[in-house]
Amino acid sequence: MRADTSVRSDRAIVPLAATLLVGATAALLDTTIVAVALDELGEDLSAPVTVIQWVTTSYVLAMTAVIPLVGWSVGRFGARAMWLAALALFLLGSVLSGAAWSAGSLVAFRVLQGLGGGMILPLTQLTLARAAGPERLGRVMGVVGLVGQIAPISGPILGGLLIDGWGWRWVFFVNVPIVVVSMVMTWRWFPRDEERTARPLDLVGLVLLPAGVVALLYALTGVETGEGAGPWAVVAAVTGTALLAAFVVRSLRRSGPSLLDLRLFADRSFRGGTVMMFILGVTTWGPMFLLPLYYQQLRGLSAFDAGLALAPQSVGLGLAYLLVGRYADRMPPRPLALAGMAVAVAGTIPFAFATAESDPFLLGAALLVRGVGFGVAGLPVSVALYRTLRPARIPDATSASNVVQRVGAATGTALMAVLLQAGGFAPALTWMLVLTAVGLAATVILPGRRS
Repeated sequence: MRADTSVRSDRAIVPLAATLLVGATAALLDTTIVAVALDELGEDLSAPVTVIQWVTTSYVLAMTAVIPLVGWSVGRFGARAMWLAALALFLLGSVLSGAAWSAGSLVAFRVLQGLGGGMILPLTQLTLARAAGPERLGRVMGVVGLVGQIAPISGPILGGLLIDGWGWRWVFFVNVPIVVVSMVMTWRWFPRDEERTARPLDLVGLVLLPAGVVALLYALTGVETGEGAGPWAVVAAVTGTALLAAFVVRSLRRSGPSLLDLRLFADRSFRGGTVMMFILGVTTWGPMFLLPLYYQQLRGLSAFDAGLALAPQSVGLGLAYLLVGRYADRMPPRPLALAGMAVAVAGTIPFAFATAESDPFLLGAALLVRGVGFGVAGLPVSVALYRTLRPARIPDATSASNVVQRVGAATGTALMAVLLQAGGFAPALTWMLVLTAVGLAATVILPGRRS
């Protein structure tokens, strides 16, 4: 009887997972397809790397700002309604980004797109975590991760084709049919929520957290334009630190609900998983900004050829998700994450010595190994977030962990832009290895025993 119930339950998840994955594909595609467009964007819009990096950073920061709203909005309006709202916002932002006339307008429209994309991925994670339950979470996330890697694999290649054929605007317009299909599927297969909560929204926290993160990133990117020692960068650093400190103190002292439930960090498994989420954000998004520019500017590849050169990393990620999902349910997080990050470090070593003449086949093999490593490490980290939490805390846990990861992504992108502008590709690629090694050392914070 239990087996029959499990099979029926597994089958019930399939159409819901398909609906979510089609929508998430647009957001996942956007994380890699835009990377190969940055070089052409800089030339077409006459913007230096210090400005163009904000095409990525503004998107990530907008995602970060809206993620804390996911837990509150799902309780207030339901997951189905918020899913449709997120798709609509992402669709509007994509159309406007494709129609942008300047670097400033593109950054502004990317903020709008990020507000929608920031809700899409956490809603996918949250809905599947609820539907799968803790016993099947690793298997479901493994299958979803494998399917989800189709977008990152195809992103650079599709982006290169679109850019070389029709121009950079089509890397945004390509999202339109995908989002429309997901909306149609939602009406058919996304169940309606019956439960609602009257939980109030923490508006003060909604101002403090994003403002603090933006101020600190402005201070960081000021270094690359020579403003790091100037008064404005110092003021931004002090202001950002003060805003984030005020957010933490206020959240911990509040008797009512806060924007992020910081008390979740008392749970060791969640705490370790979230810190690793930040580190993975830095070590994956930073190179995602750096490597396309390395292949296009230093090696002289076209956008399409750069996309092909980057594809092995996503292939490695997909293979890892396929192989590791079942073990993530049976093993504690630390051993898998440790093994994965060790492999990722090995795959990053060749890039620390990469030049314009480096063997492309060696670098392709290194990217494949790096992708396998991050895939093996990332899945147990995702499972660790929810392993010891009650189902009612899943929405808040999803919001908190995703915010931390996106802050890490924005930090990694800004840091790579700083290093690239200050010293060129050699120091930036060396730091890519250093940051990956930091991720390896940080795996000790994950639980070493199965809960």
